[in-house]
Amino acid sequence: MAPLPPEKIEDLKEDNVFSASLREHSLTFHATWGLFSPTAVDEGSRLLIEEMEIRPTDAILDVGCGYGVLGLFAAALAPQGTVDLVDKDFVAVNYAKKNASKNRLAHATAYLSNLLSHVAPDKKFDVILSNPPAQGGRELLSIFLHDAKTHLKPGGKIYLVTVSGLKEFVKRNFQEVFGNYEKVRQGKTYTVALARNGIMHNS
Repeated sequence: MAPLPPEKIEDLKEDNVFSASLREHSLTFHATWGLFSPTAVDEGSRLLIEEMEIRPTDAILDVGCGYGVLGLFAAALAPQGTVDLVDKDFVAVNYAKKNASKNRLAHATAYLSNLLSHVAPDKKFDVILSNPPAQGGRELLSIFLHDAKTHLKPGGKIYLVTVSGLKEFVKRNFQEVFGNYEKVRQGKTYTVALARNGIMHNS
């Protein structure tokens, strides 16, 4: 692969700016190279946004938020609610903050956190969302799900979208931690899975 000419480099440092329309809401995103899917909403996130059930007053947490796609669409669907967006990457958090401001979603707050490590211990959510990296591994998913359970209200929901090759892995982990699992939708490449807190049955 040939290196890019020097005159292109300054252009590459400019924000990538694009709009996306989903669920009757149109949002504009700023992103940069090095963040996941920096020029368009990725297929997995799109699938999850189309399927997630969000009430207008819900308290929502987007874990591994990137530049804010899931959390900010959730914020648009919950105008009387609150949305916390967390990521371990300070560049992602800065862009999530920028995108919340540019889309006038003042009830969405982005901050640094390694999974849920910096989420206030007493904070409880109606919905937790995540599009986790496929290479995260069993240990990272286990930490995430156990911490998520402690932060979900009774009956609260957790949605994950993963490549479909991981759906059985997610199913086993959801059943182990939450006692239930629902395959919400399976696309060509990605699967959206759901578990509910405090509802013990295998499905």
